[in-house]
Amino acid sequence: MPLASSGPASAGSPPCRVADVPAAAPLRVAVLGSTGSIGTNTLDVIAASEGRFVPWLLAARRSVGPLVEQAWRFRPAWVVVVDPAAAGELGATSLPPGTRLAIGPDALDELVADPANDRVVSAIVGAAGLRSTWAAVAAGRTVALANKETLVMAGPLVMRLAAATGATIIPVDSEHSAIHQALTAGRPAEVARLWLTASGGPFRTRPRDTLADVTPAEALRHPTWSMGPKITVDSATMMNKALELIEARWLFDMPAEKLGVLVHPQSLVHSLVEFVDGSVIAQLSPPDMRLPIQYALSLPERRPGPARRFDFTERLHFDFEPPDPERFPALDLGFVAAARGGTAGAVLNAANEEAVQAFLGGRFRFTDIAEVCRRVLDEHPFVADPDLDDVRRLDAWARQEVSSWQCVS
Repeated sequence: MPLASSGPASAGSPPCRVADVPAAAPLRVAVLGSTGSIGTNTLDVIAASEGRFVPWLLAARRSVGPLVEQAWRFRPAWVVVVDPAAAGELGATSLPPGTRLAIGPDALDELVADPANDRVVSAIVGAAGLRSTWAAVAAGRTVALANKETLVMAGPLVMRLAAATGATIIPVDSEHSAIHQALTAGRPAEVARLWLTASGGPFRTRPRDTLADVTPAEALRHPTWSMGPKITVDSATMMNKALELIEARWLFDMPAEKLGVLVHPQSLVHSLVEFVDGSVIAQLSPPDMRLPIQYALSLPERRPGPARRFDFTERLHFDFEPPDPERFPALDLGFVAAARGGTAGAVLNAANEEAVQAFLGGRFRFTDIAEVCRRVLDEHPFVADPDLDDVRRLDAWARQEVSSWQCVS
């Protein structure tokens, strides 16, 4: 496949005078997973940017219909369908003039490495997002990272690669974006602890002895955020926070003993940084993913955007409490994997992805998810200093282990 060419030059512009200040060139954005929750929010930010951001590439795995609709609305230079079988649904006139089609993971890898794109939004859900994110980092691109699994699975490898290639990784998860912003208040050596906040999900106050009876429909009713099914279940088990602890361990080069979690049901304080002098710097905003997305696209600037804002004429209420380890046993697995490193994160992530699917499919009970993940994590053939092949091999091993088990409660 040929390398992507840059888009056509804009139609005429007024003559330049000495007093004119040239407008900044639009930031060309590659949106990986454009039809998902983060992808569609990214396109909202782009649409509201008044031309400051333009979509250069839109990619989806199988959601061809929504992808085509996005292509006609935004007219990107490229559309990528990762699954070749799904691409068969596209006809010769499916895409708008000027938008080219690329098919398959190899094509996506090549395009994310193309210097014609200025920023890559990595929003493919799950372990599937590692490959394209790795390609972008290997090419030295700036990556707005919403795919936490990339660092959960291969954090040390990815961060070493970024240091070698000059790639920049900007977090999009609301918690890590909050920490990224709050860390500007001090130096890394002055940090006492990073506190990630958690809503507590829909079962924060449900009697613990009824959790085994939770249905998928109940687990998918998140009290604050609107997300995809896998991430919503992760929030209900608090496995999302376990994975975010591992991500924070590598993203901020912070040892596990300096990581903590606070339950904050209002989801208005997105994380906090505690410094050695006792100061605590927090980032606050209404729960709206468009804000951390815009921060990742705009950095080092701050610009107006479409995200919701506080109304300070209304009363605001903030509660914080420690998480209940008996209610949320998955959380401890994040601390274990963050402290152990090696292949622990990759195995925990793979086991959880399979266990969540088994729960949604009716094969596991809600409480089985954390228990299965613990067993697989404890029993896996641990590699302390893995390469990418080790990560992929043990990812597959963990999935096979979970798929072979029946309900364990």
